[in-house]
Amino acid sequence: MPSIIITGAGSGVGRATAHAFIEAGWDVGLVGRREGPLAETAGGSDALVLPCDVTDAEAVDLAFETGLETWGRIDALFNNAGVSLGGAPIDELSVEDIRGLLDVNVMGAFIAARAAFGVMRRQDPQGGRIINNGSVSAQVPRWGSAPYTASKHAITGLTRSLSLDGRPFNIACGQIDIGNALTEMAQKMTEGVPQADGAIAVEPVMDVRDVAQSVLHMTSLPLKANVQFMTVMATNMPYIGRG
Repeated sequence: MPSIIITGAGSGVGRATAHAFIEAGWDVGLVGRREGPLAETAGGSDALVLPCDVTDAEAVDLAFETGLETWGRIDALFNNAGVSLGGAPIDELSVEDIRGLLDVNVMGAFIAARAAFGVMRRQDPQGGRIINNGSVSAQVPRWGSAPYTASKHAITGLTRSLSLDGRPFNIACGQIDIGNALTEMAQKMTEGVPQADGAIAVEPVMDVRDVAQSVLHMTSLPLKANVQFMTVMATNMPYIGRG
């Protein structure tokens, strides 16, 4: 059966996606900082619990090596781990907090992609698929989100570059841009969040399981086909007219 490693698998989109892949019969590796939430995600399945910090390159490499030794190959990575900051103008954010976000959202994604790319390039038969979690902020910003938005624009650059660099090795790369999936992080949307005009408004949300099914679809395609970019979002959220 095919195999996938999912980062940020202890909650939210990562947990929902892990459940979708487990139910579909995939071998699943769960990466996250805390073992407890990963074990909760795994439940009674045989998913691999691989606790590590995505900013720790040695730990991430070890997680991929464990997956490779267990399954014999790694077919996919869902590069999902990420954090956000509370909405605020950039001068109200500490440099330490900005660096912390960029370390996880950008360097963490690069480190996981690097590990996956290396495994997929060396395995026989060669190849695999990397799907990066971009967020709709990779296309349009939310108020007070400069570090997060910049980090997701970086993910788009990573996606495009990996798509090109992966061609000789049968490695496909795509990106899913998610808007207002109902997770712990997005719960605030149901209570009211700042809008571009300064108002506070409740925003529509969607079931996180719909995101998981979208990732499963992208990953289940044959390697000669690729969803380069997919946007999946709550239908009526302020996105097209966000500004």
